[in-house]
Amino acid sequence: MEKIYLTFLGTAGSIPTKSRNHIAMLLSYKSENILIDCGEGTQRQFKLASLSPSKISKILLTHWHGDHTLGLPGLLETLSMSEYNKNLEIYGPKGTTENLSLMNKLMKFYKQYQKYKITVKEVCSKTVLETPEYIIEALPMSHGTPSLAYSFTIKDKLRLNKEKLKKLKITSPKDMQALSKGKSIKYNNKTLSPKSLSYIEKGRKITFILDTLPNPNTLKLAMNSDLLIVESTFAEEETEIASKYKHLTASQAAQIAKKSNSKALILTHISQRYEQSTPRLLKEAKSIFKNTKIAEDLDVIQL
Repeated sequence: MEKIYLTFLGTAGSIPTKSRNHIAMLLSYKSENILIDCGEGTQRQFKLASLSPSKISKILLTHWHGDHTLGLPGLLETLSMSEYNKNLEIYGPKGTTENLSLMNKLMKFYKQYQKYKITVKEVCSKTVLETPEYIIEALPMSHGTPSLAYSFTIKDKLRLNKEKLKKLKITSPKDMQALSKGKSIKYNNKTLSPKSLSYIEKGRKITFILDTLPNPNTLKLAMNSDLLIVESTFAEEETEIASKYKHLTASQAAQIAKKSNSKALILTHISQRYEQSTPRLLKEAKSIFKNTKIAEDLDVIQL
């Protein structure tokens, strides 16, 4: 089974702290390296994590508030100077094309060194991108500006049972290819079904829900997630403030995890006010959803 690696490059709220950089996460799966948001200082976090930004294949932007996007100009500039030669795909909510255009005007001096192509796609349907192996989906959130939450799902796979194949001495590439495609084969005058020689490897799902008020789309997108990443900007006693600024509390994040039948919850986007009291947020969330952790900068999760 191919592993998914999720690196928390930044876990702060609107203002960074000594221990938390502005928000950014890198999802790595095979040749894909997908950056979710790009707060200020993200490229330095790549250095601290011993990762190369030149391996980024896609960027998913949840919304255009500064703490989620101000790292983009420097990152794009660094890619230019690093002779990045991929087609960089940037996905985001309505307004992404215009905002990147304005950003490019400010960076016109460095644009002359840009040798790579940027493809901008504003998300207007649930399915953002689908390949034979995985699907990226998104739904709108409620944050006072066009905002999205994303999920990344590895599809179920048909896997051949190598022990059974070895026992039956089935070695023909043609036969194995047919079985892999779900087709029966003829072997020693017998018809062998793919079901008898294979098994289903269950897919995996990671969902990212950042700045938002509670809303029905959080549950729709998060349903049956193996790993759920949710902002936790405020504690429960600050629910009124959270509502005013259109954010979630730790308790509300835990409720999403519980109601969506998710397996694990990680809290991020931690306000500076809890710099010395994150156990408080964790306790609130765990009282509702036990399998909860708080992300720290440079944490790496394998799935």
